[in-house]
Amino acid sequence: MKKLPYLLLLISLSVQSQNILFVGNSLTYTNDMPKMLEQIGKQNDLKIKTTSLCYPNYAIIDHINEGKLQKLLQKKQFDYVIIQQGPSSQEEGKRMLVNDGATIKALCEQYNIQLGYFMVWPSKHYYNTFDKVIANHEFAAKQNNALLFPVGKIWKQYNEHESNTSSLYSSDNFHPSTAGSFLAALTIFHQLHPTKNIEQLPFKKYQKWVADKGSFDFLVQLVQKQ
Repeated sequence: MKKLPYLLLLISLSVQSQNILFVGNSLTYTNDMPKMLEQIGKQNDLKIKTTSLCYPNYAIIDHINEGKLQKLLQKKQFDYVIIQQGPSSQEEGKRMLVNDGATIKALCEQYNIQLGYFMVWPSKHYYNTFDKVIANHEFAAKQNNALLFPVGKIWKQYNEHESNTSSLYSSDNFHPSTAGSFLAALTIFHQLHPTKNIEQLPFKKYQKWVADKGSFDFLVQLVQKQ
């Protein structure tokens, strides 16, 4: 009986720890978004450990063909695999999201890992394709019974309010600014921990990523509503 408190502590630590593998490209690794997620977790007394398998211009199929992904999964150390590719607004992109996602889903099931889709956004030049980006990611996640992190959907909602001074786009009008990467990290965190009240996050802790408090508060409100 004397060992019970120690055992309960170990169980608690296990529940509070998560290992996440990000599989994607520069839309994920820009601004080191996975590390932002770790920091948000730390601020909420949660241990989140991330590993990134992300290379420039890679689609999901490129990771499958390369083989590094399979070797990482064989280590059986991940709770979640979060996959990301380009906007995928066209039919070919939709097919890749579904079929290549299904391949990774099968791999994940071998090791009891939960698959999730990181929904991205189109460049400003192709902004008119945004609804298709959202729809194709929603369809792929549903088809493969995977989690969906609706970053792109919230991104679009944020942009519909012109009063926001912090742009989610970087200077190239495609990759995320630090505010855009913060939105991605916060969305993923909230989907994984929906009971956490993110509206209590202190602005001062995150203003290096979102400089304007009004924009920060609005981003948090949008994510909280999902």
